[in-house]
Amino acid sequence: MIQIGNFFFKYRNWVFIPLYLALFIPSTEIVSSEQHYLTLWLGLFITILGQVIRWATVGFDYIDRGGKDKKVYASRLVTGGIFNHCRNPLYIGNILKLAGLGILANSLLYIIIFVPAFMFIYQAIVLAEENYLRTKFGQDFDVYCQQVNRWIPSFSGLITTFNNMSFRWQRPIVKENSSVFIWSLGILLILLFKYPELTNQDTQLRSQLLVVFIPLLTALYFGIRYLKKSNKLQGL
Repeated sequence: MIQIGNFFFKYRNWVFIPLYLALFIPSTEIVSSEQHYLTLWLGLFITILGQVIRWATVGFDYIDRGGKDKKVYASRLVTGGIFNHCRNPLYIGNILKLAGLGILANSLLYIIIFVPAFMFIYQAIVLAEENYLRTKFGQDFDVYCQQVNRWIPSFSGLITTFNNMSFRWQRPIVKENSSVFIWSLGILLILLFKYPELTNQDTQLRSQLLVVFIPLLTALYFGIRYLKKSNKLQGL
């Protein structure tokens, strides 16, 4: 599993491309079209919750073990912020984001095939990361593992964590820019193509909304990239 995890870690950024495309594979619906409101609101809630978890994690104590030369790497052992309540909050956020999108897309295929496959990939990556961290940080990492669960969050003392740390809003804006752009684009396409009732079955209106929102999201993405490169977003 560790070797599998190292492989997927190397190509982890490419994993999301087929996962997002799979949202539009024809599939049996989770609920009938008459009950679309169920998948609409539940899917939006779960996927937004996943993104909020990522924003909170990055804003309070950003983890810098994002890899080096496409290999697992960490300059320090991060145990503060949300990491004091769960060892892998960023991955939990990603799983919730994709599971929510699968529900939003009303795709039974996505929920029973692609979400479990994605969870398997993350389990393998986590095992590879833990092998690296245990080798580098030794007893400190073992103690951390004894105190904090790998996947199941502990909500005890969460308010204290929030009160004792400052939230750096610039950091999630910059660090999450690319993933939020793709995620937002996915939500937009699902809403317009999977929920024609939102535009009263009007294909012209749908096209107009696409013409407005896709350039808007794109401009926002490149605007944040510009601010980052020009060092106008400080405090990272």
